[in-house]
Amino acid sequence: MNKAQKRKATPIYSGVVKYFPLALAEIAICSQAGNDQHNPNTSLHWDRAKSGDELDALMRHLTDHASGEVFDDDGIRHIVKCGWRILAFIQKEIEQEGTIIDDLPFFNNNNTNI
Repeated sequence: MNKAQKRKATPIYSGVVKYFPLALAEIAICSQAGNDQHNPNTSLHWDRAKSGDELDALMRHLTDHASGEVFDDDGIRHIVKCGWRILAFIQKEIEQEGTIIDDLPFFNNNNTNI
């Protein structure tokens, strides 16, 4: 598959963003809230040094959600925090495997400050 074919076979907008715009917006809000909490007065970025227990954190938030507690103390939905955590886990898992799509400029290990 050439570069153009790989790009067309990765429908980020039509295959993800258009399907889940509200969910992704909530995850973006969660991301900003987390940045404000853990890195106050800095531009939005993923400080991976402060985020390493994605699956444990996901399960804590999922347990809270399952018990009927919809919102965390900061006003963010527990289930949205699960979404952020699973995306973080998937990102790290793919990076660790080295299966990044090199032909797409936004798929590389150095783009955590997007």
